[in-house]
Formats: sequence, structure tokens, C-alpha cells
Amino acid sequence: MSSTVAFKNLLLAASDINTLSLHTADPGAAGTANEVAGGGYSRQSCTFAAAASGERALSTAVDFTLTPNQAVAWIGFWAGATFRGARALTGDTSANALGQYQITTATQLTLADVA
Repeated sequence: MSSTVAFKNLLLAASDINTLSLHTADPGAAGTANEVAGGGYSRQSCTFAAAASGERALSTAVDFTLTPNQAVAWIGFWAGATFRGARALTGDTSANALGQYQITTATQLTLADVA
């Protein structure tokens, strides 16, 4: 049986994620493995819009400063200093020649049904 959209929205509304990290490979269970280093990189604050349709999107884009052309593969989700999870990035996974990299508002938290 699948969860209702209303239930998914309720769970997503309780999310306390407020920081994003970038990683060159799987960040592991603690979220600290393979974290990007250098180029002025630091974890960045984020905010999410209200949950709708079982998803919760970033309310504004999040900008990072990396080493020029730095490749990234994963995004980490944090509540303060507590790692909440991660997922592999798709699409553009490299900083530009100036070291700029942006996570757009198309990035969403989504709850999938568990079988």
C-alpha cells in the first residue's frame, strides 16, 4: 500500500535540513567521506519551500565556490552538524572555469513508498 500525498507532505514538512555539502564520491554513513576540499569550498546554508505533491524543493539556489572545473558527484543533507543523508548528483557535475557551482531550485526532497 502506498502512502498518501498528504502523509508524505507532513513528513517532509518536519525536515530540519538547513545545510548542503558536496562530495566527489559517496559521502558514507557519517557524511564526511569524500567531501570537496580547496578552492574556498565550505558547506552552504539552504532553505526549502513548503512540501507539495510529496516533494519539497529548495526555495532558492545554493551557490558554492570550488576549485575551477572541480568534479562533484554527491550532495549531502545536514541539520546543523547532524548528517541526514545524501544522493548522487545528475546533470552538470563540475564547477565552471571560475570554480562556481550551483545547486538549483530543481533539487527536491522526495519520499518514495517503501515496499
